[in-house]
Amino acid sequence: MLDTFFSLLVLLLLVASFLQDDFALTLLYLILGAFAAGTWWSRHALGQVAHEREFSDHAFLGEKINIQLRVKNQGWLPLPWLEVREALSVALGGSKPFQRVTQLAGRAGVQFEYTLEALKRGCYPVGPLILSTGDILGLSGAISSEGSSQFITVYPKIVPLKSVRLPSRSPHGTLRHARPLFEDPTRVFGKREYVAGDSLRRVDWKASASTGQMQVKLFEPSIALETLLVLNLAVDDYSFRSRIDDTELAVVIAASLASWIVSQKQTVGLLVNGRDPLAADGLPQNFPPRKGQAHLMRLLETLARAEMSAAVPLPILLQRQRAQLPWGTTLIVITGSAGDALLDELYQARRAGQNTLLVLAGRGAPASEISHKAGIFGIPVVSIASEHDLDQWRK
Repeated sequence: MLDTFFSLLVLLLLVASFLQDDFALTLLYLILGAFAAGTWWSRHALGQVAHEREFSDHAFLGEKINIQLRVKNQGWLPLPWLEVREALSVALGGSKPFQRVTQLAGRAGVQFEYTLEALKRGCYPVGPLILSTGDILGLSGAISSEGSSQFITVYPKIVPLKSVRLPSRSPHGTLRHARPLFEDPTRVFGKREYVAGDSLRRVDWKASASTGQMQVKLFEPSIALETLLVLNLAVDDYSFRSRIDDTELAVVIAASLASWIVSQKQTVGLLVNGRDPLAADGLPQNFPPRKGQAHLMRLLETLARAEMSAAVPLPILLQRQRAQLPWGTTLIVITGSAGDALLDELYQARRAGQNTLLVLAGRGAPASEISHKAGIFGIPVVSIASEHDLDQWRK
C-alpha cells in the first residue's frame, strides 16, 4: 500500500511540474496532508489505549481459565479500527493467538472474553498483547504497540494416596500422636532466616535487628515426626531418551506425597535441586517442614515452576541440608538414578538418626541394581516407572 501511495505522489508531482496545473498541486497537498494527519492521529490515539486482564493466575490440571480482557480508549480521538491480538501458550490450549478487530470511540471501551485450559504443569505467559491501528484510508500503514504479559501457574497433578508406608524411628510410627512434642523451646541451638509460614513466636527480634534480616530460633527436638521431600531435577541424573516424562513423573510423585502427608496432619518440607525461571536467583524456593493447607499450596507452586537444570549434584546438596535436620526426620529422595555418592550420603543420614527412602522415578535407571546396592546400606527403595505404579500407595 505504501509503495502504491508513494508512486502516486511521485506521479502527481511530475504531472504538476510538467503541466504546472493548480489542480494537481492541490491534490498533491491534500494527499500529503491526509498522510501526515492520519499518521499523527493513529499514533496519538493508540498511545491513549490502555488494557487490563482479569483472571485467576493459578489453576489445577484440566481446569478452565476464564480471561476477561478490557481495552479502553482514554483519549478523545476515536480509532476507526483496532486489532487486538494476544499470544497464548500451547500448554494453555492456545494453539492460535486470540485475535479480534473492533473500533473505539473517544473515551470508550470494549471487553473480550475467552477461555483457556490448563493442559500442562508449569508457569506460562498470557500475552504480550499487540494493539494495531492505522488511518481509515490506509495511507500511513499499520502502527502497533506491545502491552505487558501476565503469568498463569498450573499446579502439578496430584494422585490421591491412601496408604504410604514411610520408614520411621519414632515409637508412634509415621503418624502424629495425640499430644506430640516436636521441639523443646528451652533448648535453642541456632538461628536461620525467616521463611514464609514460620510462627512469629519463633522470631529472634534482637538478632533480626542486628542483621537487618528476619531471624527465627531453632529448637532441639524431643520427638521428631518430620518429612523432607528431596526432588532431584538435575539433567544428568535422568535418561536422555525419557528425560521429560521421567522428570514430570518425579514432580507428580513429590506433589502426591506432599498432599498425602499434609492430609495426615504431619509436617512436610521440600528441597528441589533444579531451576525456577521466575526466581531472582533462578533457584526454586526450599521449605523446612511445616504443616497445613497453606503450606502445601506454597510447595505445589514451587513444584509447578520447577524445571530441569545442570544443578549442584544432589549428594552435595544433601550434605549441606542434613546437618540442619533433627533426629528422626524422614528423608524421601525422588530421583531418576542413584550413584554411589548419593547412596553413601543417605547412609550417613541413617547413621545420624534420620530415616531414608529412595524413590526411583521413570524407566531410565537400573532399578534392580540400585536396589541391591541400597539394600547393603539398609536403604529402602521404591521404583515407580509410571503413574500406574502409584497404585501400591492407593490401597
